[in-house]
Amino acid sequence: MNTEPSAYFDELTAALRGAGVPAEQITSTVAELRGHLSDTGTSPEEEFGPAAGFAARLGGTAPAAAEPAEQAETWLWTADIYNDRRLLDLHGDQGWEVEGLDTLGRFMCRRTPGAALRWEYRRELINGKRRDAVLERLTPEGWELCGEWMLFAYFKRPKAASEGPAAALGTLPERPGRWLFLSRKGKALLAVWLLMVLAAVVATTVGAFDLPPYTALFAALFGAAGGAIGLRRDAAKGCRG
Repeated sequence: MNTEPSAYFDELTAALRGAGVPAEQITSTVAELRGHLSDTGTSPEEEFGPAAGFAARLGGTAPAAAEPAEQAETWLWTADIYNDRRLLDLHGDQGWEVEGLDTLGRFMCRRTPGAALRWEYRRELINGKRRDAVLERLTPEGWELCGEWMLFAYFKRPKAASEGPAAALGTLPERPGRWLFLSRKGKALLAVWLLMVLAAVVATTVGAFDLPPYTALFAALFGAAGGAIGLRRDAAKGCRG
């Protein structure tokens, strides 16, 4: 194990500076790498490879100093719990960083050409005191909370923290043209709920079965409650779909 990690990071800093990486980005990158190294207990060479090679990869993804921020791409998309983690993995590998979730549960993503890195994500089930326990467990591992939706919390971290030089991203795939990604099971559950509501509305409208006017509301609430219970059960099982 290298007993002088400072020498490694000094070399890395000098190489990044020579590659034209902005000073602020160098400082934050080195700080993140030092923090990750203290958690793993490995040497810099074991974790990231030779400083010169690692700097070349990181420097190759650094933004030009004069690049305007408005060139960054943004994208809103959503998925059900049966394929959200798979899609987060896919889009994270394409350089999309989740910056939060909006009120509709859509992932608000950002990607800057020339500066994009690969990201990895994880989803955790949270409620009550469980939230604090999850944060306490994941934060030391470099995971950052990037959004919450209902019972779920989503975390992110750059893949450089776990994969080193292999996390560098070269060309960027085009932004997907879709924003809604539903799995087969998600579509089936949605269809069942809509059919329940439609049947109740039709029966109430035509007076079938002498149903009271609030039947449709009860059917909708019953369907929503049943769906929520099912989603919670599947999430607890770690279902990917």
